[in-house]
Amino acid sequence: MSLRVLITGFGPFPGAPYNPTQPLVERLMRLRRPALSDVALSSHIFPVTYRAVDQELPQLLAKLRPQALLMFGLAGRTAHVRVETRARNAVTLLWPDAAQTRVRKGSIGLGPDAMMFGPHTAKLLRAARATGIDARPSRDAGAYLCNYLSWRAIEHAGTDEHLKLAAFIHIPLLARGAPSPRGRITLEELVDAGEAMLMEMVKQARQAVREMP
Repeated sequence: MSLRVLITGFGPFPGAPYNPTQPLVERLMRLRRPALSDVALSSHIFPVTYRAVDQELPQLLAKLRPQALLMFGLAGRTAHVRVETRARNAVTLLWPDAAQTRVRKGSIGLGPDAMMFGPHTAKLLRAARATGIDARPSRDAGAYLCNYLSWRAIEHAGTDEHLKLAAFIHIPLLARGAPSPRGRITLEELVDAGEAMLMEMVKQARQAVREMP
């Protein structure tokens, strides 16, 4: 049976009319590598709304039945790649989503203050760093849609019969074309790091499937 991996990004949102997660996901979907010959890759771009996450994530998991979920989001004020290690039970009351929806409470739901993705995030971080990119671990995915999706994904990873691993990667705004004098990361550099993390995610997902009772 093919291993199934779902790769996701986000569309534009207020303050970010260009979201580089979209071209990144497109490039990763075009990869052709021997290690991916038995991997069924799927992709999805979420609208930046709470309703979209709550409706579309369960639908995708039910339809595609991925064993691994690799998610990308934009952190426009960060100059490096952030491998998120956890999701916080927090949501902002300040900024509406792309549909101008504001939440009415500062927590996502009942439960702990935070939930961890798992030890595989450290291996994704090492894989990204091996490409030469500036990648760092993060304990704070914010309080907007990236953190919200992370929380929902961890919930599903703990209850879905197929989904074994989930990970969320924050990427910075990208330089267009050649590297900028300020050293901003380019799409090509990010694709290399994204490929390395995808390959590691595939490896970890295979192991998790083998260890299933």
